[in-house]
Amino acid sequence: MIDNKQIAGLRKIYSKKTLSEDSVLPDPHEQFNIWLNEALNSGIDEPNAMTLATSTKDGIPGIRTVLLKGIAPDGYIFYSNYLSKKAQELAENPNAAILFLWKELERQLFVSGRVEKLSREESLEYFITRPRESKIGTWASIQSSVIPDRKFIEEQFDDYLKKFEGDDIPLPDFWGGYKLIPVKYEFWQGRENRLHDRICYIKKSDSWEIVRLSP
Repeated sequence: MIDNKQIAGLRKIYSKKTLSEDSVLPDPHEQFNIWLNEALNSGIDEPNAMTLATSTKDGIPGIRTVLLKGIAPDGYIFYSNYLSKKAQELAENPNAAILFLWKELERQLFVSGRVEKLSREESLEYFITRPRESKIGTWASIQSSVIPDRKFIEEQFDDYLKKFEGDDIPLPDFWGGYKLIPVKYEFWQGRENRLHDRICYIKKSDSWEIVRLSP
């Protein structure tokens, strides 16, 4: 049995860096790029991994880890099966949030906003860069659907492998990209004594308001 006292007693002292209203850039998109570049150059595993939170029209939440696959001037890009649970939730309620946890840097980065689909042309541009096996996997898996066992999906993969042997693999109609267009950012930097730095950007018409939040 897990010892709850052991879990409750887990502690880490945060002391690597600081964050202030004066040190961040006026544009959160540019500040995002600085933090992401630092994460990319830090050597940590999958710095582009982000938790994506969605919900149904009734407010029932869903959460999972996906990969950031592109940065547009107005948002952040990821890809999915359009028949998946997250896609169904986004169709019902396009409001969503992403969270990056870079624990080695003692940082979190939260972004919320509205999600829209990319065009088929934009999705195709990315799809053709994927490894062949990943493209086959896209065809083989109707994401989030119930399957009888592991053997079923492996046989589906083998079937499509044979079907497309020697040919270019087309983009399925049920797969493509999304872009989250931000209305709020929160940059979190771990600090001593749990007095963490939390700098928040809130969209105000064509500008951003910068505020500090209590830890």
